[in-house]
Amino acid sequence: MQKQVVRHEDQQNTNEDTGTGNVLTITDWLQRWKTDPQETARDLLDRQQKRIADWEAGKTPQWIHLVALDVLEAQIDELLKKDAKDLPLYGVPFAVKDNIDVAGIPTTAGCPEYAYTPDSDAFVIAKLKNAGAICIGKTNLDQFATGLNGTRTPYSIPHSVFSEAHISGGSSSGSAVAVALGEVAFSLGTDTAGSGRVPAGCNQLVGLKPSKGYISTNGLIPACRTLDCISIFAHTVDDAQKVLAIAGVYDAEDPYARRAAPSTKSLSSQGLKLATFSGLQWFGDTEQKAAWDAYVAQLAKRGITLTEIDPTPFFALAPLLYNGPWVAERLAALSDFLAEQPEAIHPVVREIVQSGEKFSAVDTFNAEYQRADLARQIQLSLSGFDALMVPTAPIFPTIEALLAEPIKLNSELGTYTNFVNLADLSALAVPAGLRADGLPFGITLIAEAWAEVRLATIAKQLNQEQTGIPPLRRDEIALAVVGAHLTGMPLNHQLTGRGGRLLEQTTTAASYRLYALANTTPPKPGLVFDTKGDEIIVEVWALPRSALADFIQEIPPPLGLGTLTLADGRQVTGFICEPRALHDAQDVTEFGGWRAYIASRQSAPLAPQPKGITHA
Repeated sequence: MQKQVVRHEDQQNTNEDTGTGNVLTITDWLQRWKTDPQETARDLLDRQQKRIADWEAGKTPQWIHLVALDVLEAQIDELLKKDAKDLPLYGVPFAVKDNIDVAGIPTTAGCPEYAYTPDSDAFVIAKLKNAGAICIGKTNLDQFATGLNGTRTPYSIPHSVFSEAHISGGSSSGSAVAVALGEVAFSLGTDTAGSGRVPAGCNQLVGLKPSKGYISTNGLIPACRTLDCISIFAHTVDDAQKVLAIAGVYDAEDPYARRAAPSTKSLSSQGLKLATFSGLQWFGDTEQKAAWDAYVAQLAKRGITLTEIDPTPFFALAPLLYNGPWVAERLAALSDFLAEQPEAIHPVVREIVQSGEKFSAVDTFNAEYQRADLARQIQLSLSGFDALMVPTAPIFPTIEALLAEPIKLNSELGTYTNFVNLADLSALAVPAGLRADGLPFGITLIAEAWAEVRLATIAKQLNQEQTGIPPLRRDEIALAVVGAHLTGMPLNHQLTGRGGRLLEQTTTAASYRLYALANTTPPKPGLVFDTKGDEIIVEVWALPRSALADFIQEIPPPLGLGTLTLADGRQVTGFICEPRALHDAQDVTEFGGWRAYIASRQSAPLAPQPKGITHA
């Protein structure tokens, strides 16, 4: 099959009506099902119908298989019969890397000739479905999970959602892209050498690589069975943790499963103690280096500094994965298929797997002794720190460059990921802003096994994320709304219909007054700056910049957009009102927000509304 790079932008442009590009977190989906289950069901089916049409037209390289519309409808019908209170992932759509079994859907591992259709779900899939999650399809990958770049596939090559020229990362390419495009709230990938982290860095996502054995690998086509981990992609750290809490159940039938033993090590009482490597390597990628330097400088301004440590044992361990006997473990997983249909395997993957033939049993034992020694050195070097912080990847190559040097650049991509599973560590990749050229940059936090909770806590501290606000994308603007555009209000559709997504509910600084304007339909408020004012509840939405001009056309005078100051000092674009409209308006500041005022008109007067902060 001839490969091609398909622009995700083409897909997004065709999905405006169904909102497929609209990013919704797990919390968002749960709230939608709670608010209007019938409308949410119709929306999910509409999204899938459009997605299938795009897939049939060759516009969705992230997908290999999609659940048929009638099958999805039957699943939703069954879901609607259940009590959402009993299902922590009620109706939340997710995607699955196509080397993990989902009953009734072919598993290809990125190789059509290898395909089979399982009768039962992988252990982890069954757990997620039992929690109410809905699988909508299987995603593209580097064939047999061998690669960190996303190009080693016989299907169309996905790219970063930020640039059609740049790699999506791999091997869990499609799983990352599906989440980044907002098609699902979370997805499953796998991670042997970084496949659950590199794609997160390329698409501004959270990528959680749990400890080995935390999530059962029963129903997974192995790459290196002793090292493989099922990983999680999400928009927020909290979402990844929610999925892990459901997926991370001990499976006695998986011989490599381990009972979770959460680390009892607490964070340093004197502030975060973070290590990083001395002499970080960038392989000529100055944009990545500059983004790292900027991120570290921002942390330093907040009093968070890094201590450099010697990377020698880490870098001595990593080559065992692809240049040592562990590559023979990939051969063990594919030996029969390789012997029968070698031409069906991607040429780069075939070259890597066949290299395992040169290693003997003696080589394997000697390498294991070396691994154990280096792993002990690594664990001791990290024992005095809360975590190790490194760039998720030192380079962010174009697809063209990667295809020209597939082995070399793939190896460079794994510089800060390859050693993690060999050393029995846990890892969490998180966004760390945008580069000067607008591409995403990410960092990874690494610690001993079972340190997932600590890593999540650190990640939220570093990115000042209290309850999981999805990061604003470069093609979005933050917009604070105060009245008829709030969730559930009459004009909210002007946001959601343009791909807007709720980021958080918060309040303004204590320097605004809220007025109910006269003779407006539907009723609208006016927000005015006043040094003797109060905090007013607002919602902050992310709106695609391309939709802003059209949105503004629907704002009638005396309302307009200006700069609002929020309670935490942030300044965002938001609704303001011309003072001339206030002469016959009612001051409703005492209600604390527009929703409470509207409710007071429909029933008995309410007490002023609490101004607590919540996040979508």
